Amino acid sequence: MTNLDKCKIIELPKEEDPRGSLTYIYEKVQIPFDIKRVFYIYDVPAGKDRGAHAHKECWQFIIAASGALKVYLNDGTHEKTVELNRPYQGLLVPPGIWAHEKEFTTGALCLVLASHDFDENDYIRDFGKFMDFAAQR
Repeated sequence: MTNLDKCKIIELPKEEDPRGSLTYIYEKVQIPFDIKRVFYIYDVPAGKDRGAHAHKECWQFIIAASGALKVYLNDGTHEKTVELNRPYQGLLVPPGIWAHEKEFTTGALCLVLASHDFDENDYIRDFGKFMDFAAQR
């Protein structure tokens, strides 16, 4: 089992009726952490990326609430890319994983639920330093 195996798509409840669909999320039910922070990314210019960092302690749950995007994941040894394009699915990203969001479609809305408040000291923003961090685990 690799650390990337802990990164997984989680199917969220989807309630459909003639008025439209509704999806909901409960902390410690669909996702395994308390939600401390919610943010969203939008109006990403064509060809631009977001993310490109890892967290030391923070868990994230990434949802393409509208449109689509790809998430490049790396655990220091293995890598994979996950496409998010359904608002009733999210990608669980544990700490210690490099995540880089790319290829946003026009009008994409990326919703992120995080287990921790913002703390710059929790971020690893340099890929070389991330590789050193990953090698020490």
